[in-house]
Amino acid sequence: MIPQVNPYSYIFPNPRDASKEGLIAWGGDLNPNRILSAYRQGIFPWYNEDDPILWWSPDPRLVLFFEDIKISKSLSKSLKKYEVKFNTNFKAVIQKCREFRLSQGENTWILEEVIDRYVEIHQLGFAMSAETYYEGELVGGLYGIVMGGVFCGESMFSLKSDASKVALVRLCDKLQEEGYDFIDCQVPSNHLKSMGAREISRDTFLELLEESLDKTT
Repeated sequence: MIPQVNPYSYIFPNPRDASKEGLIAWGGDLNPNRILSAYRQGIFPWYNEDDPILWWSPDPRLVLFFEDIKISKSLSKSLKKYEVKFNTNFKAVIQKCREFRLSQGENTWILEEVIDRYVEIHQLGFAMSAETYYEGELVGGLYGIVMGGVFCGESMFSLKSDASKVALVRLCDKLQEEGYDFIDCQVPSNHLKSMGAREISRDTFLELLEESLDKTT
């Protein structure tokens, strides 16, 4: 049986005890302190509007080490075409991630309450966005949680060819320059695998996370 989150504590069950699908707990709220505590324990919220809040720690885990990123010839050309900025329009990025998924006919966990809480976390300094612009217009980007030496990617969107990929490449450049260790891509994705992300076991991920949380970036 999947346990319910203790509403009076930010401590979660051991992520190694997650279900086969990676579900570790349900319930609780999206208090920024609870969300940040979850990420520190290798757990993240992911749920639909009709569900209670669900907390996950999948096995395997998808991660991207900066030295592994793959840049195709076409992407190399795109890198010269776009301008990338960081943390100048966080809320717009998360809103466009939501709109993009809905436009594709997909369900989205980026609910209004999620947007509000992650914007709050951004204001606290624990979330960042990478934004791709073309002729001054926001056409792609991504956002995620930052702590220790890890960027925990949440979602990305692209309104023009390669726009989100460009944001990811430039983000890797920035994070590597600033001494981060890797990007947590959370759930396996063919798109991110094509750019160099790879699956590792949850145990390995939790060990890397613990080491990176000791970092001051």
